[in-house]
Amino acid sequence: MTDLTANNRRSHHLALLVAATFFMEYLDTTVIATALPQMARSFHTGPNELSIGMSAYMLALAVFIPVSGWIADRFGTRTVFATAIGVFTIASILCGLSNSVGEFTAARLLQGLGGAMMVPVGRMIVVRNTDKSRLIQAISTITWPGIFAPVIGPPLGGFITDVASWRWIFLLNVPLGLIAIGFVLSMVRNERDTTRRGLDLVGFALSGAALVCLMYGTELASRESTGLLLPFVLMGAAAILGIGSFMHAGRHPHPLIDYALLKVPTFSVTVVSGSLSRIGINGVPYLMPLLFQIAFGMSAFKSGMILLVSALGNFGMKALTTPSMKHLGFRMTCLIGVGFSAVFSIACGFLTPDTMMWVILVVVFAYGAMRSLTFSTLATLAYVDVDKPDMGAASTLWSAAQQMTIGMGIAFGALSLRGATVFNHDGGHAEMHTLHDFRLAFIVCGVVILLSLPGYLQMARNAGHAVGGGSGTAR
Repeated sequence: MTDLTANNRRSHHLALLVAATFFMEYLDTTVIATALPQMARSFHTGPNELSIGMSAYMLALAVFIPVSGWIADRFGTRTVFATAIGVFTIASILCGLSNSVGEFTAARLLQGLGGAMMVPVGRMIVVRNTDKSRLIQAISTITWPGIFAPVIGPPLGGFITDVASWRWIFLLNVPLGLIAIGFVLSMVRNERDTTRRGLDLVGFALSGAALVCLMYGTELASRESTGLLLPFVLMGAAAILGIGSFMHAGRHPHPLIDYALLKVPTFSVTVVSGSLSRIGINGVPYLMPLLFQIAFGMSAFKSGMILLVSALGNFGMKALTTPSMKHLGFRMTCLIGVGFSAVFSIACGFLTPDTMMWVILVVVFAYGAMRSLTFSTLATLAYVDVDKPDMGAASTLWSAAQQMTIGMGIAFGALSLRGATVFNHDGGHAEMHTLHDFRLAFIVCGVVILLSLPGYLQMARNAGHAVGGGSGTAR
């Protein structure tokens, strides 16, 4: 009993450590959005020119996340995790000291490399060192940064920029990174794969190229100043490369990305249906501040304060997520979370400047709560039926899907608004987005979320029962 208690305590501490590093990484992805104007002035350029720095970070993630599992198995999880935090911290210093777009872009590429190793390897450490009976609590702990950071990031970035300088957005990572490295070296075991598998170079090239084309294509499609031909060519290339990666993995004895894990029903639904859900849900935080500032005429500060209500919804739901999974089961919890995420995403589009403030706050709060419920449930469901030896491969594939949908969600929100503007103005370009443009964009996001529901309906009623997820019987 004493050993069991000690192991549970250790797994809880590991989850907290990994969650802290995740928060640092996720926050850095979103916090710079409101600092772009001041950064542009420092670099003597326009804010649009800095988008290459943000794109460089996402593309580095896309390339190196697939290889993170192999690197961790070869060199040890503690070594790779600590090194990744170190690279991320050094890159943060370089970002903070940048004096040109080129320097900033290079630093963001390096930071993306660190983040690509940090997130999947951190998740791998947690799932490998947690008993399935405590998996729900552990995954819930490491999921909250990805839910909370995108909401708090923009207003926090604006606050730091106003009271100090945009450079402190990155330099504040330095003490956090050093503290995290110390805890990693003292707490994490250096687990590695003793089979010494060779690196699947063809799989690395195919998966990396597919993700780069997909993410860059969707990002280009979201820019109103860019035509649609190149983005669609890139997305078509991504589809071809993705099919090639899938076919190659089926023939390779030790593929870099093990698509065979998609035969596990609970894992498959989190990757396939879950990706569609996350794309639609992640488009809403992009649209909300624009709605409040452009269509409602609110200040950036007031808009940010309303978005903090969404963060309160995220946190408020955390206390109910685990009981929901345990008593209602994963299937019903997914249906509730995804269904109501769609409802409140669409409801955002029907808000107007004349809507009473308490109604706006209720809708924003409820969206945040349902977003939290959905993401936490999917993150746990991914591992409930995966065997311990396959946890590393599952973490790699899950991390690639999750990171892809974060970037695609933001781009999809922008693309929905762009499409709505073209539709509402008879193919023309409007100088200012109207309330009707935002309404249609929110509806599109909600419809995409609803399209993912059939995947969850096909789940067994007792899915995840082995880890305490509900008490239903199989269909």
